[in-house]
Amino acid sequence: MNPLLNGISPLPHLGVLRASGEEATKFLQSQLTNDFALLGANQARFAAFCSAQGRMQASFIGVKLAADDILLVCSQDLLERTLKRLSMFVLRAKVKLSDATASFALYGLAGDAVQAHTPGAGALPAPWTCQSVNDETRLIHLHPAVKGDDRAARALWLAPATTPAPEATALAHEDWLWGEVLSGVAMVSAPTFEAFVPQMLNYESIEGINFKKGCYPGQEVVARSQFRGAIKRRALRVRSPVALSAGQDIFDAAAPEEACGVVAQAAKAPQGQRGSPEGGFDAIVVLQLAHAQAQLQTADGAALTSLPLPYALREDI
Repeated sequence: MNPLLNGISPLPHLGVLRASGEEATKFLQSQLTNDFALLGANQARFAAFCSAQGRMQASFIGVKLAADDILLVCSQDLLERTLKRLSMFVLRAKVKLSDATASFALYGLAGDAVQAHTPGAGALPAPWTCQSVNDETRLIHLHPAVKGDDRAARALWLAPATTPAPEATALAHEDWLWGEVLSGVAMVSAPTFEAFVPQMLNYESIEGINFKKGCYPGQEVVARSQFRGAIKRRALRVRSPVALSAGQDIFDAAAPEEACGVVAQAAKAPQGQRGSPEGGFDAIVVLQLAHAQAQLQTADGAALTSLPLPYALREDI
């Protein structure tokens, strides 16, 4: 059994938006930060939906069920708002957008459970690989959870709502959320709506932006941030002895008068992984680079420990 994370968890914090119709791909290509025109059946797309100012209003994990049928997994607390805003851009496009959450079952697989349910033998596929378990069920490989030298594979199981859950050891939902934080990949939720441009969450380094595709809302800001050296905030991981939550301000202990960062995503560590009897929390924090070497703290003075990202920031774009 994987000592870090292992098993299966339902994912009630996520929802499913559906884009169907002969222009579904073309429509998403014109709205999101990644390239959906080149999305194949064996791929998933990580992408953001931005305001005209380049601020993220939602992030998605997209898969193509058919040429005219694409599913977008996003934070449940933003789905209704995102559906309304995306629908404003449909106009005469031959695409139908709908909330398909009730039509699909979403589970998170971690550790040995990923290997057990991955079709074929050998090494696990790279993140953002989408495998067909059968005609209607997809296994989407994600970035692994990493803590020190320990790591746990992670994947989304996406199937029609009537499909039985895959067999695996039960994994608590809060433990899955902890694995999301340990992966270093944060998704936009209601508390962080329009708080970040994609690069603040390192999306260019985790295949969430395609800089060669055509226009989409906020593209000019996103491109300018990348190519004119305007990235002044980045996501990093921290550990905290006290509870943290998305949208919470973070401070430099040497200059506590003004916030220098904000929590993008946070979760409580499972029993046995907390580092102290009192427990512990892990978080992805968007921090001003000028404070990257600072001693960080909460508003109440609780000291935070900075941790390395589990992936490299790209410099070859």
